Amino acid sequence: MRHYLTIALALSCAAGFAGAADWPRYRGPNTDGVAESVALDKLSLTPVWKVPIGDAFGQIAVVDKKAFVMAERGADEFCIALDTATGKEIWSTRIDKTKKDGNGNGPRSTPAIDGKFVYVLGSFLKLYCLDIETGKEVWKHDLVAENGARVLNWASASSPLVVDELVLVTGGGAGKGISAYKKDTGALAWAKTNEAYTYATPTLATIKGKRQAICFMESGLVSVDPKTGDVLWTFAHPKSTATAASPVVGGKDGDIVYCSAGYNVGAAACQVSETGGKWTAKPLWRTANANMNLWSTPVYKDGYIYGLFAHNDPNGPLACVDIATGAVKWTKPGFGSQGGLILTGDKLLVQTPKGDIVLVSASSDAFKELGRVAVLKAKDWTAPTLANGMVYARNSTGGAATEIVCLKLGN
Repeated sequence: MRHYLTIALALSCAAGFAGAADWPRYRGPNTDGVAESVALDKLSLTPVWKVPIGDAFGQIAVVDKKAFVMAERGADEFCIALDTATGKEIWSTRIDKTKKDGNGNGPRSTPAIDGKFVYVLGSFLKLYCLDIETGKEVWKHDLVAENGARVLNWASASSPLVVDELVLVTGGGAGKGISAYKKDTGALAWAKTNEAYTYATPTLATIKGKRQAICFMESGLVSVDPKTGDVLWTFAHPKSTATAASPVVGGKDGDIVYCSAGYNVGAAACQVSETGGKWTAKPLWRTANANMNLWSTPVYKDGYIYGLFAHNDPNGPLACVDIATGAVKWTKPGFGSQGGLILTGDKLLVQTPKGDIVLVSASSDAFKELGRVAVLKAKDWTAPTLANGMVYARNSTGGAATEIVCLKLGN
């Protein structure tokens, strides 16, 4: 049995976690992988609880005193609500059959929580709205039957995106590649584009004063007005086999969008502008078979993106890349390509596929590791969640050792 390692801690503030926040959806409150800011110089993680959970690869969403996860149980997949204080199950709701292929069993998406509702997009494109207190169905849609969607080879991994009064999803046939539903009634608000979807979850961003949902489709980036579904701009990017990492927005003026795909494709960035109501995406740089992110999406800070840049490589590096030029500032092998990371303040919390949580300085100057804790056994193919001073992580081992864990960050 692996033991938790206690690593010395130093907090710049003496008490509590000021500005504590929930993690209501995939990649956090702003869909950018940025968590509440915790001032850390070193790392300590104290176990609060650990409970068995079915196989899955989605992130853990946390709102108030509940953690929401997708997980496999037998031949089916469920949305499950847990008590954040104890890990005890509050409710579970069956969504659909699950995906079993031997490579990675169970659902791939993350619930999205908004007000009194939980929104879930299952592996086989069943979209559900559930009551947050009971888990009871409020409304549902079958994107295959209604929108002519096709189920991808490894099943859907995209998560719902709640924007104001709408729930936006990718996955549909002709004229319905991206669609949005009224979040309270489930009524269709709009369905547009012929774009074929991928495993990637859309990113919500405001560029040049315009709120937009940036979807990483088979053709590349497709930005839409979330209120109407109208396409604002597009940026072509190749696809080979699978695209799964979400777009990343950054740059001095917040107008640079980064994208990357595995399977020997590589990365690119574009600069988005608007003149007289016309939007354009100007190519800035492109790398072939380099800077690859498959499903592990990088985070952005102060001109640089930090991420796991490799494809299916257990020794793949954590690296720092200039978002405006694609220049690699530093790289550190040994992190593996299939974990994930988030940003808190000026630090990265990285979950490796071997089950370690690692604290790293988010500085472009040089790689600096500040602590490492052995948390779970492999395989750990998702990013951790940081909410209200607690770190949540999960693995997917295909057996009884599949677990979810909650740890207190700090003393």
